[in-house]
Amino acid sequence: MHTHRHGPRTPAGRHIRPLALSLVLTSVFLVVEVAAGFLTGSLALLADAGHMLADAGALALALFAVWFATKPPTATKTYGYYRVEILAALINAVVLLVISAAILYEAYRRLLAPPDVLGAPMMLVAALGLAVNLVGVWLLRAGSRESLNVKGAYFEVLSDALGSLGVLLAGVIVVTTGWRLADPLVAAAIGLFILPRTWSLLRQATNILLEGTHTHVNLAEIESMMRTVPGVRQVHDLHVWTLTSGKYAMSGHVVVDDLAAGDRILRESHASLHERFDIDHTTIQLESEPLVQIAARKSLSAFSSSLQGTVDDGDPQKKGDP
Repeated sequence: MHTHRHGPRTPAGRHIRPLALSLVLTSVFLVVEVAAGFLTGSLALLADAGHMLADAGALALALFAVWFATKPPTATKTYGYYRVEILAALINAVVLLVISAAILYEAYRRLLAPPDVLGAPMMLVAALGLAVNLVGVWLLRAGSRESLNVKGAYFEVLSDALGSLGVLLAGVIVVTTGWRLADPLVAAAIGLFILPRTWSLLRQATNILLEGTHTHVNLAEIESMMRTVPGVRQVHDLHVWTLTSGKYAMSGHVVVDDLAAGDRILRESHASLHERFDIDHTTIQLESEPLVQIAARKSLSAFSSSLQGTVDDGDPQKKGDP
């Protein structure tokens, strides 16, 4: 038997407005930063603008995924399109890894040949960029705890905020000391800071796509809890997986003393699974005895019949011989 609850939205769907506001702010400042980069001839600002462009793309992708995930299930997509959000998180993680690698490479290149840096204009635009990114971080922080999709966008904005901070600090050092190596060293530190968080996001998204069990779920605890329901004798073939961030599914076979008590057992099992493990989507098959035992008995019976037939065929009297 199958039971589930349908919510109007995925967890990311509760954060559409913060995503949209962050996208608008990022896009507006992207135009400003590109113009400033060309006017001042600052490669650092143009590089940061490229990072801003990645942010805008990540936010737009996250919003598209939230919208697409609301499409109803179909005959060929029976779970709907929840996983689109996880695909968006995976794409954002890959983009972040590429950006981090590019930052580290550029930092290495600049350490070998430090370019001239216009400190004052760089500081001004970086300060504005930092303000914009901090607003985006504040808008997306709550959603990043609930959804991998929003988390991917949040990390994009956070990494760009660190980039703006790094450009600002590098500008201060260049203006006050003239030490041009500050720019690539700060950039390398930003790239190294982004990498472990991005790797964690990539692992979580991949685990969901591979239908892995979420970290808050322990199969042994679920089985033990289900066995405490009155009338349940055994639990087997238990599977738990994540549909998308905050939505979990479970299937299993339950051996019961009396199939007539099945409705009560299902209701109590589902209520316990939802309350303790936040699992809303459950598929439980009730059995009077394990199917594997039924199959084994049938196989043994078929084997015995076959063996008996072989013995009968070898008996001359069965063949009608004198």
